[in-house]
Amino acid sequence: MARCKGTLSGIGGEIRPGIIHRLDKDTSGIIVVAKNDKAHIDISNQIKNRTTEKKYIALVRGVIKENEATIDMPIGRSTKDRIKMAVTKKGKEAISHVKVLERYEGYTLVEVKIDTGRTHQIRVHLSEIGYPVVGDYVYSNGNNPFEVVGQMLHAKEIKIVHPSTKKEMTFEAPLPEYFNEVLKKIT
Repeated sequence: MARCKGTLSGIGGEIRPGIIHRLDKDTSGIIVVAKNDKAHIDISNQIKNRTTEKKYIALVRGVIKENEATIDMPIGRSTKDRIKMAVTKKGKEAISHVKVLERYEGYTLVEVKIDTGRTHQIRVHLSEIGYPVVGDYVYSNGNNPFEVVGQMLHAKEIKIVHPSTKKEMTFEAPLPEYFNEVLKKIT
């Protein structure tokens, strides 16, 4: 982004120029940045209208028995801790589709496709069903057996329609080295 200084969409302001799709703190992976306001508006509308596809990879504590599951639980601000989000009846719709990629002793590697993009959605949903993301200090009681910095959650892929050419485009980000190192340890 430093290389594009002054040439990105101004919609995000000076602090986040051009940023459309961002990530939770300590989540690795792909983000979307618009070069101009027209692209910013178009891609933002795609996300709002749920025509994009976003996939994440997560390593969770516990062994998930089902191969696939859909978590459809509303998420809103926690009434117990205003810093956290939580599953709550007054929350906004939040839908996550979970697919098991690999099971290990005490852990499961999953792919999560989200239909909605609520704050901390994947972390809240997985914790709520009893499978918190490894290294997530906020939603997993600080349990971090591998001493990773940040949680084991990675934005792997996003599909969007290019705002000018109208062609579907897929962008991917490889798993970071620390993520691969943890996977090697548990194999």
